[in-house]
Amino acid sequence: MSPFESSSSLSENPLLIGQGLPPFDRIQAEHVAPAVTALLQTLGEQFSDLEAQVTATWDGLVEPLEAIEEKLSWTWGIVGHLMGVKNSPELRSAYESVQPQVIEFINRLNQSRPIYEAFKTLRKSQEWGGLAPAQQRIVETSLRNAELSGVGLEGQARDRFNAIQMELANLSTQFSNNTLDATQSFKLLLRDPSEVAGLPESALSLAAQMARAEGHEAATAETGPWLITLDFPSFGPFMQHAQRRDLREKLYRAYISRAASGEYDNSQILERILALRQEEAKLLGYETFAEVSLASKMAEDVATIEALLEELRKVSYPAAQSEYEQLQSFAQATQGEDFVDLRHWDISYWSERLREEKYELTDEMLRPYFSLPKVLDGLFALVHRLFGVNIVAADGEAPVWHPDVRYFQVNNAEGEAVAHFYLDPYSRPAEKRGGAWMDDCLGRALKKQGDRTYMQLPVAYLVCNQTPPVDEKPSLMTFQEVETLFHEFGHGLQHMLTQVDFAGAAGINNVEWDAVELPSQFMENWCYDRVTLLGMAQHYQTGESLPEEYYQKLLAARTYMSGSAMLRQLHFALVDLELHHRYQPGSGQSANDIRNQIAETTTVLKPLPDDSFLCAFGHIFAGGYAAGYYSYKWAEVLSADAFAAFEEVGLNNEEAIQTIGRRFMDTVLGLGGSLHPMEVFKAFRDREPQTEALLRHSGLLAA
Repeated sequence: MSPFESSSSLSENPLLIGQGLPPFDRIQAEHVAPAVTALLQTLGEQFSDLEAQVTATWDGLVEPLEAIEEKLSWTWGIVGHLMGVKNSPELRSAYESVQPQVIEFINRLNQSRPIYEAFKTLRKSQEWGGLAPAQQRIVETSLRNAELSGVGLEGQARDRFNAIQMELANLSTQFSNNTLDATQSFKLLLRDPSEVAGLPESALSLAAQMARAEGHEAATAETGPWLITLDFPSFGPFMQHAQRRDLREKLYRAYISRAASGEYDNSQILERILALRQEEAKLLGYETFAEVSLASKMAEDVATIEALLEELRKVSYPAAQSEYEQLQSFAQATQGEDFVDLRHWDISYWSERLREEKYELTDEMLRPYFSLPKVLDGLFALVHRLFGVNIVAADGEAPVWHPDVRYFQVNNAEGEAVAHFYLDPYSRPAEKRGGAWMDDCLGRALKKQGDRTYMQLPVAYLVCNQTPPVDEKPSLMTFQEVETLFHEFGHGLQHMLTQVDFAGAAGINNVEWDAVELPSQFMENWCYDRVTLLGMAQHYQTGESLPEEYYQKLLAARTYMSGSAMLRQLHFALVDLELHHRYQPGSGQSANDIRNQIAETTTVLKPLPDDSFLCAFGHIFAGGYAAGYYSYKWAEVLSADAFAAFEEVGLNNEEAIQTIGRRFMDTVLGLGGSLHPMEVFKAFRDREPQTEALLRHSGLLAA
């Protein structure tokens, strides 16, 4: 027990409930350290008992082990979630004070020889043949994870491995905090209307609202002052629309040099992370960290991934080059002889102008048709159409961490609840990290309580960072924000519509990382489907549907700049692989040097000398994508091919769409991690995936 906590105050600690929905209305930063300390003591004792009397059966090994892991993930998962959505100095301090103890305990679980030997015995036992495929996969995964967690190490090697795990966890947290702080620390206050010339009304309104939040109480969209930040709903529109080239340059340079100097400098942290990962790989008997990463993924080896990425690079590079030349010609024709070559801070601006010229369509023309309430209606209608489930508001039935957070219930065709989810849609740069994600709050699992058996229903967190409501208007979304919401909801569907009863393979659990983006990227395709789009695109004031001409323009613009978009993702993926497979930290070259070498064949406009993008590349230095960023493209092949199954029967063929939708639900969504992803894909598609659909959707098939 913590020396400063009495047993009575511990019994009232909301982080020690250990089951059900988190009581977000009661959780404070001061609850974290006492709760985690007390919990680890209790779980440590339970784990010692399990090791001493473990029996190599499902009931005697897997179930009690899962019970311990679930208690830890309930408490620590809530703390981690709040670090992402309600970050504060107090929470950080509490998190960092107990993180080492949590890492130590996780290492202890993963490196237990008695548990590892029991899993091996179970695999050889008579019971093995009677286990379901999902159960067998859980056992196999447990063995592999133990090996990748150093179960085979002893003495100094084990001590060093554990020290590396501890340091990596601390560095990852530091990297994430530095990125958040660096992003938040830059503020550009503009007072002269000429400085915001070109900005649409929505961007001006948001900039004035942000200025008011910073103490400029009289700020209005019309008269300013206007506050611009590096938070994407502010940064993105400014780069697309601001006519002042010098201010675009200032903002761009601030963005690419985030967390690269001063008190929030990540440059040495990322080098240290790479060196530690490489040392960890050697301790485990692998040549590189990429090999460690791929041991638990769908792709066989680095060569296989690089072959796919090169196939896509050969197609996208010339397309991106051609797109750049078109932009250059267009800018020159528009600006006249005075125009100098396009620079990095011009690309968003001129690609938006060319898009307006080619398609007579802008984000701002579309925004009024995509209010969040209507978009949710459309998304929920699609989910009903494809999978027969109904989503209903359940606000007030669960405590939330912020007033903007919504809560929903998912019902099956019979009207029974099968899942719930929270939706936290808006950007809050002061306390919420950037990007969008889905995480699990509770997983589906068959539970035993005394003589009673019951099903714990899955609950998901869906988090976005879209434009918040401004000046009494609802959140009016860009089309990209609509796609992002559909993407995260795809992850949520795999978590919520799982049909697996064993926690270790239900939902996204035990799904290979490079297959986990399949449902999310699959859902993005539906944003262009006529029934779906016209069902949700209604003007927030008049209720008028999106005009047909807008829909046709949106379809026509779908592949606009798609060569550049694909090349950008390939650049990130190849940099990530190179840093984790061939790069030697401390060799005299820096990670940034490697990035610049790869940029020679993966960027049309080479990075600027002060471009320190890696210092804010949280996916690989503070997220789960180390040597795994390629997963986006790998899974996009799967998702495009999965969507092609619907295209092949005709998107207007309602009966066939529903039939295939149910099949997708029963395989890709339902089977979760109970089978290898290739088996799951073949169960849906009756064959292995092909790249043709991805190239067609990207408009690059001819190339």
